[in-house]
Amino acid sequence: MEEQGKKLTFFQKTPIKCPLCETDFYREELLTGGGRMIAGPLTRDLRRIYEPSKKFGEIFPLIYTITVCPACFFATFPQDFLSPPEKNKGALLEQSEKRKENLKPLFPELDFTRPRTLKEGTASYILAVFCYDFFTKEYSPTIKQGICCLRGAWCCNDLHRKFPNENYDYLAANLYRKARFFYTQAVEKEQRGLEPMSGMKVLGPDLDKDYGYDGVLYLNGLLELLYGPRQEKEKRIQTLTTAKRYVAKIFGMGKASKQKPSALLDQARELYEEINRELEQIGVQIEPEEEAAENE
Repeated sequence: MEEQGKKLTFFQKTPIKCPLCETDFYREELLTGGGRMIAGPLTRDLRRIYEPSKKFGEIFPLIYTITVCPACFFATFPQDFLSPPEKNKGALLEQSEKRKENLKPLFPELDFTRPRTLKEGTASYILAVFCYDFFTKEYSPTIKQGICCLRGAWCCNDLHRKFPNENYDYLAANLYRKARFFYTQAVEKEQRGLEPMSGMKVLGPDLDKDYGYDGVLYLNGLLELLYGPRQEKEKRIQTLTTAKRYVAKIFGMGKASKQKPSALLDQARELYEEINRELEQIGVQIEPEEEAAENE
């Protein structure tokens, strides 16, 4: 029992068989309780920070989420791993070497058979983004790719803190930009009925709380503001105006509730004002009547 109390993770006793290459492997799981996870503040992009504990040190719960085959590097959220689209299994297997080659410059020594480090955790999200390219709309692959990019960026920020000279901050910025793309695409596809988000039961974006579709709209606006393209003025105005309209929907439908926690409402109001300031700097005149109407 004492030994169990010192452990951070464990490997499942029952093996998982990869649906592509048929390799058997054991999934690593994070143990909870015992003072392992001490919740800290919530960041602006809805990430929960965990305080280091005296007994276990720093803990990164996110790095264990994605299931990865250690042989062919097939990677998805657990609910999708055993049932990829039948018609695309061959293509997913054929892409195995390409997945490995794409990651080599970033993470040359990955090993998914041993306890994960931040590097394996970060790589797992990048691998999942590659793999979800081959998943059909009923799996909601676009929002899953967005969440993977966002979490991957968070992990890169942690890596940059630990290894400040390894350019992980550059990789984080790239992943944030990709997250913006996928979040925008996911919202557009949902709005047009092309790809529902129902294939992702918990929209997070982190593991501790589900902010649901409101959280998706909020992050769409935040990522558009911070990482949207700025070269074309008219395009910038158009995308920010659309993002502002989505953000306004979050706090325009009443008071805080279980579905709309006050933390999200407060963040959404601040984001709405910041988008307005950005639009004004670009040269858009914000009419008080327009603002009042959107806040109703």
